Amino acid sequence: MIVLAIVIGVAAGILSGLLGIGGGILLVPALALVLDLDHIDAEATSLLAIIPVAAVGAWRQRSYGNLDVRTGVTVGIFAALAAVGGVALVNALDERLIRYFFAVLMVYVAWRLASGAIRQLRAEAASATEG
Repeated sequence: MIVLAIVIGVAAGILSGLLGIGGGILLVPALALVLDLDHIDAEATSLLAIIPVAAVGAWRQRSYGNLDVRTGVTVGIFAALAAVGGVALVNALDERLIRYFFAVLMVYVAWRLASGAIRQLRAEAASATEG
C-alpha cells in the first residue's frame, strides 16, 4: 500500500505543478480507486496530503512571480472556514450521494476543460488561416 501511495503522491505532485490541480480532482479518485479507500476517507486523506503540495507549489510559483498572495490568502481563509461546514455535511450525507455528486462535478469539469480547449484550438486555426 505504501508503494502505491508513493506513486499517487509523485503523480499528484507532477500534475499539480504542471496543471495547478490536485486535491479533489486527482487525489480523491486515485485514493478511492487505487488504494480502495471509501469516498469520505479519500476526501479526508486528500485534504491532508494537499497541504505540503500546495505549500511547495505556491512557493515555487512565487519565485516565478506568478502568485497573487492577497487573493490566495483571502480565498484560503474563507475556504478554510467553509470547510468546517463541508466536513460536517459530508459526514451527515449518504456516501453514495457524495460519490454521485463528485462524479457529476468531475464530468462537468472535464466538459468545461475540453470545450474550452476546443474553442481555443478553433480560434487559433481560424486566425492562422486569416494571417
